Amino acid sequence: MHLRAAVYLLDWLTDQDLTLASCRQNDLERWMTRDETRLRREAGHFVRWALAQKIARDLSFPAVKWNGPSQAMDDDARWATARRLLHDDTIRTEDRLAGLLLLLYAQWPAAISRLTTGHIEETAATVRIRLGAVAVVLPGPVAELALQQVSARRSHAVLAQTDSLWLFPGGQPGRPISAWAMGERLRKLGIRLAETRSTALFQLATELPSAILARTLGIHISVAVKWQRAAAGDWAAYAADVSNRTRKAPAP
Repeated sequence: MHLRAAVYLLDWLTDQDLTLASCRQNDLERWMTRDETRLRREAGHFVRWALAQKIARDLSFPAVKWNGPSQAMDDDARWATARRLLHDDTIRTEDRLAGLLLLLYAQWPAAISRLTTGHIEETAATVRIRLGAVAVVLPGPVAELALQQVSARRSHAVLAQTDSLWLFPGGQPGRPISAWAMGERLRKLGIRLAETRSTALFQLATELPSAILARTLGIHISVAVKWQRAAAGDWAAYAADVSNRTRKAPAP
């Protein structure tokens, strides 16, 4: 069964001109959310083996089959944790920022670990982070943490005489923190990774059209559509409402 699951996944990767080495989290989620996909859970054993052998990288929670939320989402706990990370300065800045990227923007540890200082964009009026194709404006307290981390990393790069500007560096010089190590740091903050990300995605899917969700969070459009359907967002009505408000807007 596990062997067949591995073959199904490898065949799909080949059809997409991908390999285990080039496969990224959004590719894997795209495969998992296909209606035709078989043996999702069993394929997780193969993916974990590939990660252990360093054949694959930057993947996390590969063995979860997603059919929409299976239980009530604890959004109160999510916001309580977010408030703690925003205000508790006894927690390291990098851990606070990483936790908030998961809590607020549904980013996997694998995606967080690959961010560089270049993903943070500062202008006179705003601070943005580029998680997908479109940069997201960070709210004030989160923006401050992001700028603190960028400043610390750039100062370290100068002192260490290195051009490594990973936002979350690892133990090896010039390398980012691994997805596994990032996940462990977030767990130590009391964050249940998969459930927290599901809660964040569910909430975001009620507020954003799937196309914007995909472009801003860096997830595949098919995954965004699944979450929007689960959240029952009526974006046809939303578009009509925006169009109506635009027509009624006074001329400048």
